[in-house]
Amino acid sequence: MKIAYISTCPPRECGLATFNHNLATALNLNADYNPEKSFVVALNESDDIHEHDYGKEVKFVIRQQNQQDYIEAADFINNSEVDTCIIEHEFGIYGGNSGVFLLSLVNRLKKPFIIILHTVLKEPNYMQLTILKQLALKAAKIVVMSKKAVMFLTSIYHIPKTAIRLIEHGVPDLEPIVNNEIAKSNLFKGRKVLFTFGLISRNKGLETVIKALPTIVAQHPEALYVILGNTHPGVVKHNGEEYRDSLKALAKELGVENNIAFVNKFVSENELHQYLTACSLYITPYLNEAQITSGTLSYAIGAGAAVVSTPYWHAKELLADNRGRLFDFKDDAHLANIVNELLSDKDTYRQLKQNAYNYGLNLRWPAIGRVYLETLREALTAKKKPERTIPPIIDVEQMPALNLSHIALLTDDTGIIQHARFGIPNLKEGYCIDDNARALIMSLMACEYDKNPYALKFMPVYLSFIQYMQVEDGNFRNFLSFNRQYLDEIGSEDSFGRTIWALGQLICSAPNNSYREFGRELFWHAVPHFKKLNYIRGKANTLIGLAYYLCAHPGDELIVNEINQLANSLISSYQQNKDGDWHWFEDILTYDNAILPLALLHHYEVTGHAASYQTAMESIAFLNTFSFQNGYLNPVGNAGWLKKHGKNPVYDQQAIETMAMVLLYAKTFEITKNNHYLSLMHTSYEWFLGKNSLHIPLYDFETNGCADGLQFNSVNRNQGAESTLAYFISHLAILKAAEAEYETLSSPLVEVDKFS
Repeated sequence: MKIAYISTCPPRECGLATFNHNLATALNLNADYNPEKSFVVALNESDDIHEHDYGKEVKFVIRQQNQQDYIEAADFINNSEVDTCIIEHEFGIYGGNSGVFLLSLVNRLKKPFIIILHTVLKEPNYMQLTILKQLALKAAKIVVMSKKAVMFLTSIYHIPKTAIRLIEHGVPDLEPIVNNEIAKSNLFKGRKVLFTFGLISRNKGLETVIKALPTIVAQHPEALYVILGNTHPGVVKHNGEEYRDSLKALAKELGVENNIAFVNKFVSENELHQYLTACSLYITPYLNEAQITSGTLSYAIGAGAAVVSTPYWHAKELLADNRGRLFDFKDDAHLANIVNELLSDKDTYRQLKQNAYNYGLNLRWPAIGRVYLETLREALTAKKKPERTIPPIIDVEQMPALNLSHIALLTDDTGIIQHARFGIPNLKEGYCIDDNARALIMSLMACEYDKNPYALKFMPVYLSFIQYMQVEDGNFRNFLSFNRQYLDEIGSEDSFGRTIWALGQLICSAPNNSYREFGRELFWHAVPHFKKLNYIRGKANTLIGLAYYLCAHPGDELIVNEINQLANSLISSYQQNKDGDWHWFEDILTYDNAILPLALLHHYEVTGHAASYQTAMESIAFLNTFSFQNGYLNPVGNAGWLKKHGKNPVYDQQAIETMAMVLLYAKTFEITKNNHYLSLMHTSYEWFLGKNSLHIPLYDFETNGCADGLQFNSVNRNQGAESTLAYFISHLAILKAAEAEYETLSSPLVEVDKFS
């Protein structure tokens, strides 16, 4: 049997890397396994494929956040001689929101595979739930390591029990240590050692043990708490050694600094075995129950250590039947009592160790490896699952990776700069509130998608800009020069409306309360101007902002009254201009047209107003009659616009028009659940990627910016804020819609004419 392993890999210091290495070593003990033709596809946390000095077993490297690598990895495996694959799964090692990029690989993979879940969440978010369901549909078998995980998969994820295989976490098959160098070391000699090992982070609860030490040391002054392991790389990256230093300070404060020792290194399994054999008690003081698998706990049981632990899920199973002792979360007094009892009662202590050792014999890697080999044989002989007869409308794997570097280039400490010459910011043009409002909307969507670091970094900049542009009576200026001089006294109603939209969306989905409260102040200061709006697009943009506000505050009667007045005004305009087959709000279609029916759909969503829904759907049907030709989007061109009963001039096509279409169909799909609109949404988005009348992409894969428009014979190569933000807002809307589509992948599409 020839196997491709998809996992992290040594020398990367990662529990999954160690697990996968041990599994491959265990399988190598079997005669019908071919290690020479087997290989590892390694996951890198950075874009540097040479970050780790991998061994010859690594034949392909996936950069975690590069979606194309997942696609190419699947092709590499498909073109290899391997028979089957093993995928090690942990949400943190794969790219995209909750590791969604892995779906790009498995949906392209033609080899049967099993997937080993190292984490099964009790309360998954939508993406985590959906991803595991999709993986289950493709996998020949899902392997978990605890009964609790089986229960979660069947009851929460609704995965059939027949698709799941329970295989406990393997432990090293090491011979008894005759001459233990660790036990004879100056650190351990003459001490009763309490021991914890693994990557150090706050969720490990190490402070609970330190708080218990004064009570323990009072009875056993020779007690020593040894913490073996490096600080987690993610913790070091963001906070350095702050947590380790706080533990040392706590020990000093409690007067037990001589009863604690840190061994800051990543040790081999042989050396770890010596530590586990030399210690008196192994302790896992984790802070909450949500740990479905613990490799460190399994290793301790396998080594026959006496174990004391908090009652997290895996510990409750593994330490049952007197194989260990449990103490309550964060309960240092309870822990101290147990430790003092075990260190004083030799008979109870010996029995605990013996029970652990006997159970650990069943967990040795050679035995576990044979179970995996049997599971892989089943995967090879299992009947191949039929392909979906209906492919997904939104093919996420074909989309560019979300890269906001051009947005970062355009953003300085004042705000986002309006224009760019090609991909270079044009500082002479300064800033406008229009673009900073769009940038805030994009940032909110990006934070909701994957807590994008650029979005989190620049959101307060855009908010600060909006605050700077608000005048004393609550209205907003629009333009600001590069040297921060106001260029107008009052902005347009369009810019006012877009700003209210951004503030409403902030109030609805801010990443923290400070931003939400800041947005509320700006929003409420502007409320008196809602009634003063005269122009239809200013009203529509404002209406959308009020709808977002009501999502967070549905009982606000003042805002309900304001939104109803705006909606009634739009409906009145529609009724006045509707004529025969002309179903529109004006006697001409100009710019940002789809915003008008979109606003009424938002109104319907928060109020249930039937007239808003009816007007929106009629105008959408009208818009569709000329927007799609030859299978792609033709938005209304800016060269003359579309006059009543006239023809669409086609060029110049603008990115904000396409963005409005994407958002319109996204909301229509969200409300109607009709896949027809999901299809129109995706087709509109593909305009950016080259599915347009010139078959030229406007999204620039080199700069990660978006061209300013589609002209009759070329694209406008300038890449300003408006067009680039329009692309990324559309991109993020598509990703959100893809999440919703996963729910209905197994359901037939609504049979409708795609461009009717």
